[in-house]
Amino acid sequence: MAKANVKDLLEAGVHFGHMTRKWNPNMAPYIFMEKNGIHIVDLHKTAVKLDEACSALEKLTSAGKKVLFVATKKQAKEVVAKHASELNMPYITERWPGGMLTNFVTIRKAVKKMNSIDKMKKDGTFETLSKKERLQVDRQRANLEKNLGSISDMVRLPSAIFVVDIMREHIAVTEAKKLGIPVFGIVDTNSDPRKVDFVIPGNDDASKSIDMILNIVSDSIKEGQSQRKADKEKSKEEGEKVSAETDADFDAE
Repeated sequence: MAKANVKDLLEAGVHFGHMTRKWNPNMAPYIFMEKNGIHIVDLHKTAVKLDEACSALEKLTSAGKKVLFVATKKQAKEVVAKHASELNMPYITERWPGGMLTNFVTIRKAVKKMNSIDKMKKDGTFETLSKKERLQVDRQRANLEKNLGSISDMVRLPSAIFVVDIMREHIAVTEAKKLGIPVFGIVDTNSDPRKVDFVIPGNDDASKSIDMILNIVSDSIKEGQSQRKADKEKSKEEGEKVSAETDADFDAE
């Protein structure tokens, strides 16, 4: 499993919290000190909590589970989209669609609508529409793609969600908690860590900090995915071996 290194976290600025007047007292156990009116996160605790989160994520993905990444703030969008795409995991980096988890059936209908438009374009039905209708359909497709394109392959609820800035994404966190879906989150000094299952204390405002944490998280997920692949190949080989032995027994008879 990928391990968090305090020196790397320090260089990426993961220790920078919010101004002291904006703090959430529940973050006290993760705060090292106050400097120039800003809270400094205890990176030794960040490393421990990040390792705990990574261990759980590796275990989830080795079982073939999906993790939904959520980050709609400007500093996090591109970073999260890049990492989630590489991992072949669903992600939301535009506006969180209300009911994304609690009303998943409706969201799936919207995704199916997007897929049916694509089918229309392939089978020629699209060309039979008037110019005005084609324009409307194109506009609808673009809007669906922007909001839901990154989850088009997500056919069932995720097994966990990973959130950058739990205050901003409070609706996503609330929906996940309501359904008993574990929440992993980068939690800054202004947030309430009690709202997530796996707290990663750190700076959720700087792209460099978010990227550093996601690099470590991604490595763990990749290890889980590799383990999953290896297990499937082993099962396949064992199945073929049993099949061959059975055939041999029949031939002997």
